[in-house]
Amino acid sequence: MAEGAVTSTYGLDVRKVIAVLNDVVATEVVCWLRYTRHAISAAGIDRAQVAAEFTEHAAEEMQHCLRAAERIAQLGGEPDFDPATLAQRAHTDYTTPDEKDLKAMLEHNLLAERIVISTYQEIARWLGEHDPTTRRLIESILEEEEEHADDLADLLAA
Repeated sequence: MAEGAVTSTYGLDVRKVIAVLNDVVATEVVCWLRYTRHAISAAGIDRAQVAAEFTEHAAEEMQHCLRAAERIAQLGGEPDFDPATLAQRAHTDYTTPDEKDLKAMLEHNLLAERIVISTYQEIARWLGEHDPTTRRLIESILEEEEEHADDLADLLAA
């Protein structure tokens, strides 16, 4: 009873799942930081539209982080928000292009989204049927990350 949501039929090493989810937490925090920084520092003629998109994406990245952290707690783990290790555990980088280079900001964020999409697809496949709850969580986050990539590609094409 003390193991909460983890039953005897759980098909994976719960410590490994928690470690993978903590990497997701780190990735989402770094994405939130990057989008927030870009939204605040963006300058130029298209600033309002691009900054609004970055602000929206930042809010969604933070929600992804919190959802992954909640799942870690459900699995009996501790979410790792340690600022000293976030950058090392994240799948993406924190970048700060020149404030007037909106195209570079869009490209950096699109590249990060593409990395996250690829990584989360791999995580979903690894989870498979062994942990359908965590897999559904990753898939729902993945769906929003794909929407972010589409949004950024549209802005780059405009």
